[in-house]
Amino acid sequence: MRAPFANGDLGGARAIILHRPHAAVVAVTRQLQAIGLTVEAVWPDLPATAKAADVLFFDADMGFDAQFPWPAGEAPLPLIALIGSEAPGRIEWALSAGAQAQILKPVGDSGVYSALLTARHGFAARLALTTAVADLRNRLDARQTVVRAIVRLTRTAGSEDAAYDRLRRMAMEWRVTLEEAAARVVAAPAPTRRVQGGGL
Repeated sequence: MRAPFANGDLGGARAIILHRPHAAVVAVTRQLQAIGLTVEAVWPDLPATAKAADVLFFDADMGFDAQFPWPAGEAPLPLIALIGSEAPGRIEWALSAGAQAQILKPVGDSGVYSALLTARHGFAARLALTTAVADLRNRLDARQTVVRAIVRLTRTAGSEDAAYDRLRRMAMEWRVTLEEAAARVVAAPAPTRRVQGGGL
């Protein structure tokens, strides 16, 4: 996923409106074009190029999961729901689809710009959180690999402290991080005898 409107300017961005023919489409298109966005209105199918757009407006009243070629809540671009019916079920569906902002119908002469900024901010926050979670998972996996390597080296080193020192020396000799050295130790065939120095 990429950051929306990466150049910090809404002008020149591309918007898709996934909505049946409706006055809301006309109103949203007019506001978007006034801001400087290019607009494509489609229904009921998204084009293959939808993932490359900068923002997607969608019909929360008549929309359905199969219209989106990605898992619910994992859209690769900011989503803005166009809501006419405030039925709890439709609002809940729009939120589960991943809407970061909404515009109530009938759409007037304003509201689109603030919805764009809100959606952009929400999408960027989601990207940052996703990246942070992935980083934490990678770090946890790396720590588990280090533990597995130390357990393995303890068999020949005699103690956990000695095994950790051996792993640290390996990392220095191989000029890699401790985690990379641990991954090599874990991936290597099990030793059949005690090896001196930096070997496994």
